[in-house]
Amino acid sequence: MITVHHLNHSRSQRILWLLEELGLDYDIKRYERNPKTMLAPTSLRAVHPLGKSPVITDGELTIAESGAIVDYLINRYGAGRLAPSAGSPDRLRYTYWLHYAEGSAMSPLLLKLVFDKIEKAPMPFFIKPIAKAISGKVKSSFVEPQIMQHLDYLEGELGKSAWFAGDEFTGADIQLSFPLEAAAARGGLDASRPQLMHFLQRIHARPAYQRAIERGGEYSILT
Repeated sequence: MITVHHLNHSRSQRILWLLEELGLDYDIKRYERNPKTMLAPTSLRAVHPLGKSPVITDGELTIAESGAIVDYLINRYGAGRLAPSAGSPDRLRYTYWLHYAEGSAMSPLLLKLVFDKIEKAPMPFFIKPIAKAISGKVKSSFVEPQIMQHLDYLEGELGKSAWFAGDEFTGADIQLSFPLEAAAARGGLDASRPQLMHFLQRIHARPAYQRAIERGGEYSILT
């Protein structure tokens, strides 16, 4: 039996979605973030040394990292579903997007989250203006332009086909859901990029996505 070690409000939500798309039975072991630090509990380190989510166990196997989990589940249980045929041009795009989602797209979004938190963090009154000025400068000169560049790129690429890896929905679309939801929540993604907004509308309407939300619980990145 597959077990998803599911951290609330995290990337593990898209693993639940993938399992629902594949129609697989699975168990959920739940972990809650520290409400002050928003970090994962140390109990996750008993599953994987880094103590991060998502992590799945499948028999004797323990697999971490979203892209590796998506790849494993589709190769092991997909039976030809949710991935283009090996050797096809769409398969190359599929592999690219699996890596791009975390390797490139998430980096500036995470930086923005960190610098947003710095601006709101409690600190001595005489330091706060300095910290806020430095944070604002980094965001305006580097972080936010990087996010816009990625969103422009994604908007253009999605305009080439119905889904990111071609005309069929694949695991690459599931993998890209998290950075795009994060961008819509706090990264400036809005109606000025209609292809990406339509993508979010389409994935949120999928029955498997909705079942995953029901099983996984509250998912605050959507709000």
